Amino acid sequence: MAELVNLRAARKARERAKARAEADANAARFGRTKALRALEKARADQARALLDGLRLGGGGREEPAA
Repeated sequence: MAELVNLRAARKARERAKARAEADANAARFGRTKALRALEKARADQARALLDGLRLGGGGREEPAA
């Protein structure tokens, strides 16, 4: 005799598996750990500070056009 299958439960399980696979694929493509994001932010801040320190001009303020 054939095994009885709850079609609603089978559909939900299939959709959950598909969503989990899609989430894993997105995490592999776009996901970064919190530590990596913090490191990237710190490096960007450091580079920005270095460039601001090397900027030529009148103290960082624009002079108004007359």
